[in-house]
Amino acid sequence: MTSLPASVAAGHPATAAAGRDILRDGGSAADAVAAMILASCVSETLFTGLGGGGFATVYEASTRQVHCLDFFVAVPGLDGTVPAPARDIKVAFGDVDVPYAVGGPSVAVPGTPAGVAALHSSFGQLEWSQIVRPARDLAEKGTPFPMQHAVLLPDVAAAMVLGDGVAVYSRPDGSGGRRHLGPGELLHHEGLADTLDDYLNEGPEALTTGERGRAFVAAVRADGGALSDVDMAAYRAQELTVARTRFGPGIICVRDNDLDEFAYTASVLEQSGASRDPVTRARQLARALRAPARRAETTTLVAVDSNGNACAATHSLGLGSGVWHGGVHGNSMLGEGELLRAQMAPGDRMPSMMVPLVVTDPAGALLFAGGAAGGSRIRPALLQVLTRVLIDGRSPAEAVAAPRMTATPDAVHLEPGFGPGVIAALIDDGENVVQWPEQRPFFGGVAVVGEDGPAADPRRGGLALRLDP
Repeated sequence: MTSLPASVAAGHPATAAAGRDILRDGGSAADAVAAMILASCVSETLFTGLGGGGFATVYEASTRQVHCLDFFVAVPGLDGTVPAPARDIKVAFGDVDVPYAVGGPSVAVPGTPAGVAALHSSFGQLEWSQIVRPARDLAEKGTPFPMQHAVLLPDVAAAMVLGDGVAVYSRPDGSGGRRHLGPGELLHHEGLADTLDDYLNEGPEALTTGERGRAFVAAVRADGGALSDVDMAAYRAQELTVARTRFGPGIICVRDNDLDEFAYTASVLEQSGASRDPVTRARQLARALRAPARRAETTTLVAVDSNGNACAATHSLGLGSGVWHGGVHGNSMLGEGELLRAQMAPGDRMPSMMVPLVVTDPAGALLFAGGAAGGSRIRPALLQVLTRVLIDGRSPAEAVAAPRMTATPDAVHLEPGFGPGVIAALIDDGENVVQWPEQRPFFGGVAVVGEDGPAADPRRGGLALRLDP
């Protein structure tokens, strides 16, 4: 038996409940995460959907082996199609304006349908129907729109309230116009339950090479995109090499090819001593976390089962392209300019900052599992939580709720709660310090499980649940 409790954490109560129920039914951690990925594609669609992609990290208690699964999006165009120019829009996260592009040309090859199936087939125990049905039932009924999502929606409305998204994320305002979906109102995607029925009955092919997949390709191509039937047929989820780096009493196990070099950054902090002094720690983080404030919406989730297996996954839609079919929103990864740092050819996997991970002791026993969402804020959010749990000995709930900082090329952004000594020291270092008035999703969303239990981020309206003894 592991010292980590059987539990789940996710970015929405409906997502977490789906994972807990899978564990109660005897499912593995990977079963729970597979079901939660699908549930979040119904309940957390500001951040993710079946038209996106992601990564999962699995810990097998019986062998103490760690596996990293890549089901992120790929570059389309294997049939030779060249996309039209994408349509530029502008979105803002707080006071940070970020250019973006949407439309068919921004849609990359989705990986989530194949990835969930691969995760289940490799590490699952329950029947496929048990994995898909919770999401299918949520899609039929709809889910409450969390207050945190409602606060974020105006920031991303230029990308989300497009096409079918108008009906999803807005309502008539009574005076001939429309208003954004409000807290507690029902989030419902017309046609998504039927799409998930086909996914349940036919597997991922229903959404890739089957009738629905072909219709989705046609919708993207009609809007100038390069996605083709050839791209959909060629896509496969794949296993990645695991990077390992010492951090405090544990060893971080994470994929070895993330865009922001999480493992390397963690090793730098480890070598610097990861000081407990808040001023020194803030200075260390500010130096280590220089990265653009990239715009990428993600969600993350984690499960540990009663046999000690663990699984963490992070997945994303980008901001959404405005291209929809069957309740599925096409990703906009090719419109996220900061992901396009090098020349990429059709069929190549796009790069990503997502790093779901596990931490073991030197003998391979599980100490921690989880991940973070939020583009370039993934690395600082997860590092700060890891430091507080593994170095400071704080509980996951305390570590996730604590104030965070992140560093961009031109500023250090601080949530409320950092002491005047930290602020003064950063200013003395020549930093442009931006103090935010409240905790916001800008600083990332974290879901983790440690020895003291699970924790989900209040910045995203998340929920953590322990399996009843």
